[in-house]
Amino acid sequence: MSSAYAELLQTLRGVATLTSVASLLGWDQETMMPPRAGGVRAEELALISKLAHERATAPRTGELLAECEADGEVMSDAAAAANLREIRRDYERATKLPSELVAEFQETASRAVEAWKGARGESDFAAFEPWLRRLVTLCHRKAECYGAPEGGELYDALLDEYEPEMTGEQIEEIFAPLREELTPLIAETTSSPYQPSRAVREQRFPIRKQKELNAYVLERVGFDLEAGRMDVSVHPFSAGIAPGDTRITTRYREDDFPEALGSTMHEAGHALYEQGLPRAEHWGQPLGESVGLGIHESQSRLWENHVGRSRPYWEWLLPQARRVLGSQLDSVSVDDLYQSVNIVRPDLIRVESDEATYSLHIMLRFDLERAMLRGDLDPADLPGAWNERIAADLGLEVPDDSRGCLQDIHWSMGAIGYFPTYTLGSLYAAQVWEALCAEIPDLDEQMSRGEFGAVLTWLREKVHRHGRRYPAAELCAKLTGAPLSHEPLMRHLREKLDSIYRLDAQTTA
Repeated sequence: MSSAYAELLQTLRGVATLTSVASLLGWDQETMMPPRAGGVRAEELALISKLAHERATAPRTGELLAECEADGEVMSDAAAAANLREIRRDYERATKLPSELVAEFQETASRAVEAWKGARGESDFAAFEPWLRRLVTLCHRKAECYGAPEGGELYDALLDEYEPEMTGEQIEEIFAPLREELTPLIAETTSSPYQPSRAVREQRFPIRKQKELNAYVLERVGFDLEAGRMDVSVHPFSAGIAPGDTRITTRYREDDFPEALGSTMHEAGHALYEQGLPRAEHWGQPLGESVGLGIHESQSRLWENHVGRSRPYWEWLLPQARRVLGSQLDSVSVDDLYQSVNIVRPDLIRVESDEATYSLHIMLRFDLERAMLRGDLDPADLPGAWNERIAADLGLEVPDDSRGCLQDIHWSMGAIGYFPTYTLGSLYAAQVWEALCAEIPDLDEQMSRGEFGAVLTWLREKVHRHGRRYPAAELCAKLTGAPLSHEPLMRHLREKLDSIYRLDAQTTA
């Protein structure tokens, strides 16, 4: 390969190394950092982000990229061509942002996260509102630097950061039929006379025992603990810091052990993707990075919902839970647990929501953040708008801000445009799961024995190893033979909920 291409990849490796340091500092801020270190940490993150941005956008980087693109030998190699396509995309976006804005944004976000933690703990939106206002302004400035796509809006420029080539209008078109079919299904289940019991989820178990069970599950699904670790944070997350270093966090409640397991399975899905990317070979290159957050979330939602909420999974896990948590579970059946983790019940908290109502939470956040960026919703009015939507969409009254608009960390990080990728992930996950099951017909039997290797091997081969070689839409079509659709998710939900809530019996009665 040419010397220019080798130099370009070495430059990107240096950028990735700086970015990994920032990721490590961010992980520490959420897990180990003493509260009084927040101010200095913000300065550290701002400096590293600025250095990484300056290296990524240096004139020499652009010269090397152009030289490689003009080299017929380099471009004739399919892997190099895919790499350069994505490097060009990243370079064009990054050079539109001044380094000073990158640093200001990072420092503000780091300080805002600490302000959010305090405001959430006190349920005091007024304490966080000035930070939210600053972040919305900074996001608007970023979007103006990027520029709205032709015929689009500024929100699209931010969405493109998380889900490349997707627009707000396209999100609307995807969400509309999903909402249309979800709403009556939710009404059917919540009004059914056959309501599963939550009693098993309300038993209390020591957190130390739950940690042992969660660590056991994490290892069984394939997470390499020699190349990662699991800790606790206010808001669970996953961080692919560098080759050989992928970290996740979860959180626990004594009175709901399946909730922690669901959180762990969700973050494990992200982490398995990170560990499956060819990062060691392509460190700093698009070929060693994830496609986008929609596909990334598809991995977490697949493991959390299609594996972790399945009956075969609980057939395997119940004996393990009895062994670790104790005799309290002796009288609990597989169906008790399976049905309890699939109860459809509107909840105030997104991360504790069931599969059916979850997307309504995402649609709410998508609409509100889009409105804030457009200027149609003043940040000061967010709690009222939030509470009205929760009442309209879920029929619930929000008692305080901590269980309302302060529950998520994303806006405190300046991550406007992120939320839609959760539902995109659910849609991709359902469609990918259908393809996976078609190729592994005895999958239920394998999972009931605690054997998840076939799932991980399939995902490693079909998704993880490609990095950013294919855009999300192309990857979806290659895996499933069809463009992204809401129909696989609805088939998955209907089949499961028909069985649990006996909806067919109601129809024929």
